[in-house]
Amino acid sequence: MSGPLTGYTVIEVAGIGPAPMAAMMLGDMGANVIRIDRVKTRLPDRITDQKFNVHGRSRRSVAVDLQKPEGAEVVLRLCAKADGLMEPFRPGVAERLGIGPEVCLKRNPKLVYGRMTGWGQDGPLAKAAGHDQNYIALTGALHAIGRKGQKPVPPLNLAGDFGGGGMLLAFGMVCGL
Repeated sequence: MSGPLTGYTVIEVAGIGPAPMAAMMLGDMGANVIRIDRVKTRLPDRITDQKFNVHGRSRRSVAVDLQKPEGAEVVLRLCAKADGLMEPFRPGVAERLGIGPEVCLKRNPKLVYGRMTGWGQDGPLAKAAGHDQNYIALTGALHAIGRKGQKPVPPLNLAGDFGGGGMLLAFGMVCGL
């Protein structure tokens, strides 16, 4: 695919919601996006089951077991030649897996490292899972969605996850690139 990001390579560590949407957008604009998928298990998994992968276009993928040091090494080798990496983990998880920014940037100091966390790297909610309804409820945006006098109608994950997180991650990555 051609586009303004042709020539750039971005590694995407698989997740749900805003991170895959951001990676899809970069791929749609020509970036060579390589997604690091989980190794398939016997358990039903929204991340590895392709019928749930609505944002999976415009990229290739490789299954890697990030629970093993060899898996982290695969990601680090890809990062050594990539322009960017995006990961969707809660604070400290990428570091525990051996693919945090400090380690990746040692391999490639020019790497643009993008993180998608629900509530940032520190603060009272940093370790909590973040979901669209949480964000838009706490900001007050959810109150404005729906009919007067009735309960709010959650807009799926279009407002906080996609309109907020995914777009800002994509924009941040493009600015960094």
